[in-house]
Amino acid sequence: MDYKTLAVKAVEAKKNAHAPYSKFHVGAALLTETGKIYTGVNVETSSYGLTMCAERTAAFKAISEGERKFTALALASDDPDFCPPCGACRQVLWDLCGDIDIIFVNHQLELMIKKLSELIPLAFGDERLKKLTNK
Repeated sequence: MDYKTLAVKAVEAKKNAHAPYSKFHVGAALLTETGKIYTGVNVETSSYGLTMCAERTAAFKAISEGERKFTALALASDDPDFCPPCGACRQVLWDLCGDIDIIFVNHQLELMIKKLSELIPLAFGDERLKKLTNK
């Protein structure tokens, strides 16, 4: 699948975001190694700490359906420019998806592609835990 198609899926998903407080809508589309796409949106609650980001929604949906191998995630938001994932999403994506491509989508449907390792240098993950616990 080409990344432009994945980007369009993220833009389409953004329409389903539930952002009554921030009014900032985000859509994500996560691509599996087999070509399946899982979308996610940000979902806000009045208790802001319980809000869920689009990237984590997509990843958790995919994991809950048994997926374990991913290649890319496209991310679209209300920001007219490229909008990066927050730190929590970067960590969750690193742990669940590995060093996938992150496709940023702006309002002109232009793409910027980065490896997740570029967004989370010196990442902490399971390899370090295994090393620390000798397992």
